[in-house]
Amino acid sequence: MRPILDVAADLGLTPEDLVPYGAHMAKLRLAALPDMQSAPSGRIILVSAINPTRSGEGKTTLCIGLAQGLERIGHRPALALREPSLGPIFGVKGGGTGGGRCLVEPSTRINMHFTGDLHAVAAAHNLLAALVDNAVHFRSELDLEHRQVFWRRVLDVNDRSLRHAVIGLGGRLNGVPREAGFDITAASEVMAILCLSNSVTDLKARLARILVGFDRSGAPVTAERLQATGAMAALLQDAILPNLVQSTEGVPAIVHGGPFGNIAHGCNSVIATATAATRADYVVTEAGFGFDLGAEKFFDLKCRSSGLWPRAVVLVVTVRALRIHGGGDASQHGSVDEIRQGLKHLEQHVSSVRAFGFEPVIAINQFEGDSEAELNAIQAGCVERGLQVALFTGYSEGGAGAEDLARIVAESASGAPPPVHFLYDLDETPEAKIAAVARTIYGARDLEFSRAARQDLERVHRLGYDRLPICIAKTHLSLSSDPRAVGRPSDFVLPVESVRIAAGAGYLLALTGDIVTMPGLSRQPAAHRIDLTDDGEILGV
Repeated sequence: MRPILDVAADLGLTPEDLVPYGAHMAKLRLAALPDMQSAPSGRIILVSAINPTRSGEGKTTLCIGLAQGLERIGHRPALALREPSLGPIFGVKGGGTGGGRCLVEPSTRINMHFTGDLHAVAAAHNLLAALVDNAVHFRSELDLEHRQVFWRRVLDVNDRSLRHAVIGLGGRLNGVPREAGFDITAASEVMAILCLSNSVTDLKARLARILVGFDRSGAPVTAERLQATGAMAALLQDAILPNLVQSTEGVPAIVHGGPFGNIAHGCNSVIATATAATRADYVVTEAGFGFDLGAEKFFDLKCRSSGLWPRAVVLVVTVRALRIHGGGDASQHGSVDEIRQGLKHLEQHVSSVRAFGFEPVIAINQFEGDSEAELNAIQAGCVERGLQVALFTGYSEGGAGAEDLARIVAESASGAPPPVHFLYDLDETPEAKIAAVARTIYGARDLEFSRAARQDLERVHRLGYDRLPICIAKTHLSLSSDPRAVGRPSDFVLPVESVRIAAGAGYLLALTGDIVTMPGLSRQPAAHRIDLTDDGEILGV
């Protein structure tokens, strides 16, 4: 690995701009961050994907390889990526720093505790929860109705047994008994706020607007009314500073923030992306899971909030994911017919990319064992559909395996960006906004709002939150809300079970299907394979 000072110099950063975390990691000081009032000059390349398998399709690996490929063909790139959550690391997917010869380094440090950002988010979130219950316990002048508190606690480990809990048991000294629960830290509204804020001032304003519940008269109770804003911001003092690391081949990487794509907005921080785009010619960034989740939210939430807009969009496909979407099995070699059938799933994502004014570049992430016939079928299918396509072999070859893709992407990003276009206007009703996403991006025929969701929407209207954009929580395994509905489902109805007000983040969170905000561990979790050697080296991540 290169010394972090050398990596920083590639971005025009001096030692005075950094808060070092050892020899290979650093945070950027506030003074080194860009003026968010002016648009950055760097070309932003958004990497998304088709709906993945449970193991993921290597989108982060491809991002890193693409950036390395861009450097190899003579450009000055940087990465802007999300921080890994401990949930997947100990669960099914494993680490979130890429793979093979396309990693952000030091990989193990980043995967585990990194610079402590997720812990700071959890601390700020749970401090607010403690202040809520303290106000209930002492019957403060806020007159908070404990049955109308919906601010839960968070933990950065998958633990299904904490989804629903009863707290305050054990007598009067231990608080007021009430139903509560835990979400994964990546689903915290504080994480979303951190990633959408453009300054400390904006961070504090968003924290103040967090809605935690209602008083006995039905009036909203916010973090500001609980006098929590200052202390929460203090806990996030370092977390708001983006982290600088590097790729396997030494490309600068700004890794900051980590909201999940299926239960949050799935994009790294505005500050990180803007900083990278101010100091590099090309910025490769990703949005969580498939285009239907992270990338739609990248445009309708992150871009709308920040004024950022990409120059090119890359869609990642893999043989194993197309096998599943063609009716086959990801773990077994299928027929070319299954791949061709699976390409209908890709067509929906291509349509979604075009809805925002872009022509996608298709990147085939090659895995060991992929057959030549299957890879050729994907390439031929893309060419038949008029799509630019390139094979990516970065896992085994690093940047050298991404040069063809890099040339196509650089050409795609060379022109003027398409005009800014969102799927809906903020003046539309929340129902219309949800419908716009469901019909255009998912291919849904209609929506079905539960009784609870309709009550939630009545409250949204009554409190004046109608103009907020929409963040839809949905399974990442299907275009629909049913994870078993692979391929390109049609004529389906999207069930909206509830709608939460994320006033601080600045959106309405619509939960669909059986989505949960606290994942559980699998029967054989990845935690079983992780260990620490006598020399202090972590294995198995």
